Amino acid sequence: MDSVWARLEPLLPRVQKPAQYVGGEWNATLKDPSEVDLRWLLVFPDAYEIGFPNQGLQVIYEILNERSGVQAERGYCPLPDMEKEMRAVQIPAFSLENHLPASDFDIIAFTFPQETIYTNALNFIDLAGLPIRSSERTAEHPLVIAGGHAAFNPEPMADFIDAFVLGDGEEVVHDITEAVRQTKGLGREELLVALAGIEGVYVPSFYDAEYLPDGRLRGTFSRHPAAPARVMRRTVFDLEAFPYPKRPLVPLTQVVHERLAVEVFRGCTRGCRFCQAGMIARPVRERSAATVEKIVSSAIEQSGLPEIGLLSLSSADHSEILDMVTNVADRFEGTNTTISLPSTRVDAFNVRLADELSRGGRRSGLTFAPEAGTERMRKVINKTVSEEDMLRTAGQAFERGWQHLKLYFMCGLPTERDEDVVGIAEVADKVAAAGRAAGQSNARVTASCGGFVPKPHTPFQWCAQDSTEEMDRKLNLLRRSVSSKRVKLRAHGGWAAQIEGFLSRGDRRIGSVIELAWRKGARFDQWHEYFDPGIWRSAADECGIDISWYTGRERSRREALPWDHLFAGVEKDWLWRDWERATAEVDFEDCRWSPCTDCGTHSLGTSADCHDIAFERPMSLPVVAVGSGADR
Repeated sequence: MDSVWARLEPLLPRVQKPAQYVGGEWNATLKDPSEVDLRWLLVFPDAYEIGFPNQGLQVIYEILNERSGVQAERGYCPLPDMEKEMRAVQIPAFSLENHLPASDFDIIAFTFPQETIYTNALNFIDLAGLPIRSSERTAEHPLVIAGGHAAFNPEPMADFIDAFVLGDGEEVVHDITEAVRQTKGLGREELLVALAGIEGVYVPSFYDAEYLPDGRLRGTFSRHPAAPARVMRRTVFDLEAFPYPKRPLVPLTQVVHERLAVEVFRGCTRGCRFCQAGMIARPVRERSAATVEKIVSSAIEQSGLPEIGLLSLSSADHSEILDMVTNVADRFEGTNTTISLPSTRVDAFNVRLADELSRGGRRSGLTFAPEAGTERMRKVINKTVSEEDMLRTAGQAFERGWQHLKLYFMCGLPTERDEDVVGIAEVADKVAAAGRAAGQSNARVTASCGGFVPKPHTPFQWCAQDSTEEMDRKLNLLRRSVSSKRVKLRAHGGWAAQIEGFLSRGDRRIGSVIELAWRKGARFDQWHEYFDPGIWRSAADECGIDISWYTGRERSRREALPWDHLFAGVEKDWLWRDWERATAEVDFEDCRWSPCTDCGTHSLGTSADCHDIAFERPMSLPVVAVGSGADR
């Protein structure tokens, strides 16, 4: 196994951000390749500065490297200038630790946090010197797998990925490791059969998609005895057994989040209908405050990172959040280490919690996500935060000394009317006015509004998505409706949201569009400076695919969906009933604090009811925290 470093190093002065390709970060794990018998390459298919902070990849990296005989290294996508240089001198995609060619690894494992990253994955496979399509790869090639949120509709990438992991990765990576070890020297079919027998692993080549004469999907069916008719999501029920990170990586160059990320709990039952993560990650599983404090203390000692991010889908709902934040703040009192929570709900405001987060005088900004501008619209999406609550929260924040509030909204939600769009501007203006009323002369509000994209495994998976023309019209209406000079509006949607929607709910037929778009030069489609909608429109036209057929039409209850053969934790019938509640503007309470809604999560295989898992420790009514960062 020969390193590419000697050939790569001369290229570094020719490219921007050369430090992204060097490696050598503090706490990186270096193993002698000759002392291991199985090698993983964990790839975040984006630039290093984006992919480095990814919490899931770093946790799996630690878990695998704790095993003897197993080596895990990391890979990221070269930016276009480096890709050009690499292709010119035939340097393949490589790992960061030992700069080994990607093709020398046994497993190349991608994480797919969103769909617009697909062309980067194809580019990485090609740069590795591997056939793009899985059907053309042999036992001599690495196994190519993928996981992450976008893997819950794997069909658009089914022709390119050998196997997908649905759900949590902490346990399944050990099962995959053993399957690859036990089938070494055998054929590719034997390996795929072994993988198909692992809970949470989907092997798309063992399934066929069938279509009706009108173009709709008839269904996706198992065609191999090793492949179950329905693949169940893999779920880790005891987070206490995985107290990571222990030795967090420390970047040597700028990345988007330079912080210690600690997951305080997994799952969410708030029931926001637009939120895929809240549906596919049930049930709620908490880490105890004591475990979180232990992880934080040890990891900061090992890394010296400047910020602690206590992360989850709704961190303020942790039953011990106030004690947790207070104890962590006490532990780092008088240091330069700060604490943050992600953006969160605004239906309550806990002054003490906010004060704990701002110890040391840091009151740079708070982030909230009301998501919609009117109470009617918030009932539709099941995020019932009253305008009164929002203004009270804003007033209290400004009174406590904060000068900047960030608000997140979505435009193009199901049943949305123009008055709902205008309502976004009115809320932002009123929040800015609350700052003036609180005597905060420098009060500022940043309102960010993105185009809504329906996601699989949510109640909105059946709805039509706004066209680019309609989205642009609504966003222009929003821009005209903001009147306060203290409000900075950031609005985006249009073709970026349309392509994301196309990839989100696509079936196997759109794989040809993804491949052609990549061959035409699509890269970094999630970066506005690189995204070119014309490439996607041209690729779709040449493949005979109508993008609007996938995005602009409402599905019926009887229509088969591309992901119906995959169980993400919530039953399809329950999602349909919730879609009907949405169109009737009916909301409901978080089932963590109210009777079970029978969503189906209990069928994931645990012996305990999902309520039992959520109530392992005494619960108190949730408080809503405030975040100091801009992440959501």
